[in-house]
Order: sequence, then structure tokens, then C-alpha cells
Amino acid sequence: MLYQEIPFLTFRTFENLERSLIINASDLPVVLNCLKKHIGYQYTLLSCISGIDYSKIIYRFGISYEILSITYNTRLNIKIFFNNPDLIYSIVDIYKCANWWEREIWDMFGIFFSLNLDLRRILTDYGFEGHPLRKDYPVHGFLEIFYKLKEKKILSDFVSFSQESRFYLYDNAW
Repeated sequence: MLYQEIPFLTFRTFENLERSLIINASDLPVVLNCLKKHIGYQYTLLSCISGIDYSKIIYRFGISYEILSITYNTRLNIKIFFNNPDLIYSIVDIYKCANWWEREIWDMFGIFFSLNLDLRRILTDYGFEGHPLRKDYPVHGFLEIFYKLKEKKILSDFVSFSQESRFYLYDNAW
């Protein structure tokens, strides 16, 4: 299979020799497939996928893919930026270990990976509403679910923040 030149927007090398490649979200499967299978790159190990919510800049979301070439002992960070969280391609068919991280990013940020057949909640409960790592997620006003041992049932109550009524002594004992 012949590979074309890798489509990228920006390539940066930082002082600690960290290489970063910024690409279009639509080019992600082609770029990762080329970097994994090409004899000159051999980035065969996906070590991490991280989601980012910027909220107030040009692009709302970003995803960073960290891949490693064991043959050449190099690490490459591939970044994509986008506004619509429904148009990201899954890379599970390229890197099998991506399934866990894609599930986590979907659960925490609500970024949907198309062609991933196993998008289930992984860190929050199945009845949980919302995505907690989004910047627009409210930090108060939700119900707290807990198990009451004496009544032997699951109950829910509004979240109470006990630090609001705490009394602080500002006199220093030292």
C-alpha cells in the first residue's frame, strides 16, 4: 500500500524534544494508519488519549493522541481541535487499546466517536445525566444518591455543601 504525504496543519518540536503534530479531525484515521504502518515511522503503540474542553476560544474541544515508536524510540503527540463533538472518527480499528480511552472521553466530555461499537459509561453511573468534565457542567444543584444501611434501600437527596456554614478562626497560634 502506498502512502501519501501526511496531511498536517502544524508541526512543533519543543525544548525537551517533544514533537507535536496538529491535524484536521477528518484526517485522523489516515494519519494514524500511516504513522503506524509506514516503515519509516512505526508508531505502533498508543499510550494515551486525552480530551480537553476549552469553552471560550475558537475551538470548543480538543483531543490529544500520544503515540510511541518503540523501533525508533520516539514519541509523537497528535492533536485535533473541533467544535462539533459528533464528528470524530474512532481509531479502535487502528489501535485496539483506544476503546477504553474513547469510552472515558465520551463519558466525561460527551464527545461521540463514530464507528465505536462499545460506547458505554465507564466512570459515571448509567443513570447519570451530563458530562462532568465539560466547562458548562453545573457544580451544584444535583441529587446525591446514597445507600441507607438502616432502611436497606437506595435514597436520593439534594447535595449539601457543609463548608458554607463553617466558622473560620483567623487568629494564628504561632
